[in-house]
Amino acid sequence: DILGELFGLGVFYTGVCGKDESLGNHLEMGKKLLAAGQLADALSHFHAAIDGDPENYMAYYRRATVYLAMGKSKSALPDLSKVIELKPDFTSARLQRGNLLLKQGRLDEAESDFKKVLNSNPSDKDENEAQSRLMKSDEIQRWVTQSRANFDRKDYITAVAHLDLIIETCVWDVSSRELRAECFIQMGEMGKAISDLTAASKLKSDNTQAFYKLSTIYYHLGDHEMSLNEVRECLKLDPDHEQCYSHYKQVKKLNKQIQSAEELIQQQRYGDAVSKYESVIKTEPNVPQYSHHAKERICHCLAQDVSRAITVCSEVLQSDPQNVNVLKDRAEAYLLDEQYEEAIKDYETAREHSENDRQIKEGLEKAQRLLKQSQKRDYYKILGVKRTAQKKEIVKAYRKQAQQWHPDNFQDPVEKKKAEKKFIDIAQAKEVLTDPEMRQKFDNGEDPMDPESQQGGHHQNFHSGFQGFNPFSSGQFNFKFNYQ
Repeated sequence: DILGELFGLGVFYTGVCGKDESLGNHLEMGKKLLAAGQLADALSHFHAAIDGDPENYMAYYRRATVYLAMGKSKSALPDLSKVIELKPDFTSARLQRGNLLLKQGRLDEAESDFKKVLNSNPSDKDENEAQSRLMKSDEIQRWVTQSRANFDRKDYITAVAHLDLIIETCVWDVSSRELRAECFIQMGEMGKAISDLTAASKLKSDNTQAFYKLSTIYYHLGDHEMSLNEVRECLKLDPDHEQCYSHYKQVKKLNKQIQSAEELIQQQRYGDAVSKYESVIKTEPNVPQYSHHAKERICHCLAQDVSRAITVCSEVLQSDPQNVNVLKDRAEAYLLDEQYEEAIKDYETAREHSENDRQIKEGLEKAQRLLKQSQKRDYYKILGVKRTAQKKEIVKAYRKQAQQWHPDNFQDPVEKKKAEKKFIDIAQAKEVLTDPEMRQKFDNGEDPMDPESQQGGHHQNFHSGFQGFNPFSSGQFNFKFNYQ
């Protein structure tokens, strides 16, 4: 029996010694790895040390040190609190916790720690630090009171000045950042508000209100995609959040309409795209950015509907006169409407704001050529058709004009001579406008029938182009030339 008791005591003693040795090894190894900057490995050893002895205050303190080195202050704080619980006179841990609480804006709790340090017969260094931080906390308390009073008086500039001072020290203070964000919103400085609310959403893990405000700000700035992203983050935290869910439905609908409209533009289904963007205006009539964007894109889609395009583009340019894309679209519409001088003005204005835009350079050159051309012979005007006319319309107009101006219709020599010239112009116009290559040249400001305009290129004159050609052979008319 005695031997058995002695054997049992030996096993117990060996187990305790082994446990202590293992704990000591983890602490020592963790300390070395921490000094070497191998934080993740050091953390593993301190985890193991705490698992081995949950009452070892030094293991918690070392682990808190690693968390702080890793920038994980939220994880360090409970470890420091555990250290103080196990060893209330551990001044360094209390000072560190006080500093963390101060950075979080938890001023009363921070002051309590600093006062306890001062009452614990600290070293000169710790006493000086605690006294300094206590004075700073007291100063911040006054700024907090002043900033809230200024906010209530709607003196947002002064409130921001005080909040800047607070956040300089209390860098993780969520409430101060949220209040400063509200000031920025009232001041119209949305970019700064977004910055503070983004920080607040990260500093507080369940901050649904920050995500909701971020979403509404982005929405009113016209950034529907970012608005949708932020409101989804809110709903991840709380799927039943009433404000976020209501806002989510609106943003999702608008986002879908805009995406669908852009897909239709890519497919060149411009009419459908216009209808979709008109739906965007109806879905959100109260935020000017969406109406503005919708009209800008409608202006682009209506390039072939000249008069409407000019009207819509002009509406956009009234509120945004430097919008280069809309200036280019309206210039193109002016070209189709043969308002060449107006097109030139738009291209020149666009060039002032986008000097290296190749599309502007080419458009301006084209408008200048067309203006010059309009002062000479215009095949569209000769046939009385629009620049957007299809081949069928051109042939029909040609037949009507040719029938009217056929030389056989005139007996007076002077009138006959005039009709012959007119008839040749009509035939040339038909030849140019029904030949895709020649029409393209003419639309670009070159006259395929003018040797000077060809600049040494291929020139097909009227007589060679119309040898043996009867302009009425395919229709119901069949006139004969009777030149004397």
